[in-house]
Amino acid sequence: MPEPWILPSRTIAVRLFLTCWLIFAVHLATNTVREIYLALAIGDHLSFRVDDYANMHSDLFEKKGYGWHIGANPGASMLGAIPYFLTRPVTDRIVRKVNQARAAGGLSEPPSYSSPWPMAREFYREAWKRGYDIKFGLASVVMQALCMAPISAVGVVAMFYLLRQVFGSDRTAFWLALLYGFGTPVFFRTGFLNHNMMMGHFTLLGFLAMWNPSGGNQRWSPAIRCFAGGLAGGMAMLLDYSGIVLLAGLFLYAIARYSETWFKAALVYTLGAAGPVLLLWFYQFESFGNPFFPGQHWMPPVEWIDVGYQGFTYPQPDLLRILLFDYRFGLFTTCPLMLLGLLGPWWNRRAKHPIPTRELLLISLVPVGLWLFCGGISYVRLQYNNGLRYLAPLLPYLFISVTLVLTKIPRRWAYLIAILAVAQAWSMAMYRDVERGFGVLDPIVHVFIGGLQLPALTVISRMKDQFGEYVGNGVSPLPVFALVAAIICAIWWRPSAAATRSSQTEQPDLMAVGRP
Repeated sequence: MPEPWILPSRTIAVRLFLTCWLIFAVHLATNTVREIYLALAIGDHLSFRVDDYANMHSDLFEKKGYGWHIGANPGASMLGAIPYFLTRPVTDRIVRKVNQARAAGGLSEPPSYSSPWPMAREFYREAWKRGYDIKFGLASVVMQALCMAPISAVGVVAMFYLLRQVFGSDRTAFWLALLYGFGTPVFFRTGFLNHNMMMGHFTLLGFLAMWNPSGGNQRWSPAIRCFAGGLAGGMAMLLDYSGIVLLAGLFLYAIARYSETWFKAALVYTLGAAGPVLLLWFYQFESFGNPFFPGQHWMPPVEWIDVGYQGFTYPQPDLLRILLFDYRFGLFTTCPLMLLGLLGPWWNRRAKHPIPTRELLLISLVPVGLWLFCGGISYVRLQYNNGLRYLAPLLPYLFISVTLVLTKIPRRWAYLIAILAVAQAWSMAMYRDVERGFGVLDPIVHVFIGGLQLPALTVISRMKDQFGEYVGNGVSPLPVFALVAAIICAIWWRPSAAATRSSQTEQPDLMAVGRP
């Protein structure tokens, strides 16, 4: 039984979720990524066709007879479409009012957008002319704040529940879970709708369900746990084809975990995975006329597509190297904290196996498998403009290994490492550009010299023609941070121990009533 802390574990989990959701949502970025177009099509028309947005993104293409589609799996878009559809009565009205006001005012040319990137300026110009700029902005806010942010918050809570069983302490698990959420690229990747990070969160939930590290929770039978694991693995594949590594890893774990009934475990796991996989095949059949070929199969020629099968080949040494050490998107340059994860298996042996061998194998081999798989994807070179992405799904697994080291080294060194990790991760979440200058160091330099930022406010500050002198000198995030701090204090407020004891002593002794 884990050692309790200031509150019951369930209460800690709820408050941790709300805290993470709030902080993630505040750091939203308004990037109109390719997944947003499909989410809009689903939410607006219950359609997979993105013809309305033709030529607005390099990953949108036309297949003759089937219309325009995105060159990616649909899972993230399907999830993002849910909150978008629910908020359409509000967002549609805002978009309509703004466009009507522009038409009434005779505006025919878009205002300037002072972005340092020419493609961003051209995109804004085209979106404004088509009447989509407000629609895209609101959609990105809704999908991040009501889909991506809560999913990542659930991932942090899952990490808390897993680590409280590993280390037997709610307090240790809480602080490590916070480090996972805000001291790793989880913070950065949660800025907008991102399928890579979703894969890590969903499969962590599946792994936790099948492992059941407490051993005492018998409300779910082994069959239900295997089904949940399969559902998580299938979701990974629905999100991206690199999810096949996670799907296979969880499948092998299910067989090993329930070896006495391995055939039943394999069957139930397969049934759980079947739903998302069949949905993926249905999407591909409806979009391209073939259920089994991925969207990339139909894409027109783009950079690196001539290598192997549509840019996918066996692992390449140069790709394996840059995935780990490129100064703009390498795993260990983006998050040096993860280097400690390489020592985790050895530390686990020294520490009398806080994580059993079977689970440690999954935690160790899934990151290696994903690294090798992505080492054969030529497109990983294109991460230079958006930071670490392809290896994002391995973050929860490698972080578990990191915790084995952090909890055993001297506390002052652990605190220092954690502070540096949060400083880097928070800087990247605020200033998201890794393409120019010093790569992953550029956000740190800009934040420590230029001050704190919020991505959405940065976008507003570049629209001086629309907001006038109010944003002439930029938009300060300090009022937002102050409000967030106040809300977090309210979330974690609890009566002091002294006040609690005082109220208890002031209550009448009901058992004494009527005594002589």
